[in-house]
Amino acid sequence: MDDSGVLIPAEVRLDVWLDVACLFKTRSEAQKACKNGKVEVNGQAAKPHRTVRVGDELDIGRSFGRKQKVVIRGLADRNVSRAAARALYEDLTPAPTPEEIELRKIERVYRAAITAAGTPDKRDRRARRKLKENG
Repeated sequence: MDDSGVLIPAEVRLDVWLDVACLFKTRSEAQKACKNGKVEVNGQAAKPHRTVRVGDELDIGRSFGRKQKVVIRGLADRNVSRAAARALYEDLTPAPTPEEIELRKIERVYRAAITAAGTPDKRDRRARRKLKENG
């Protein structure tokens, strides 16, 4: 129990802690990441039901092949404010190099360019019709 009379658990489910610590938007996202092998606890692949304790090290796979390294500094099994959530862990992920930052920008632009813009507008439809007629 802390000084405010709130009971602090000794261990918490991994998926619950990831959600409470705001490392994932929802608990179901945290569960999917665990099931897909994106989360490791102390170097071992972890399932969502695994319990975590203070001092455990987490490696979380992020987009673009990045890894986030986190050490658990506090536990909570219920939602807390964003500021309190940041106090639950220490982020040991090294800062990205300028080359990595530039690469991420290029990847974002590339992904935006290859995704479909939705339904074709009038000009696109005319261009497609012209290609079909001539080709």
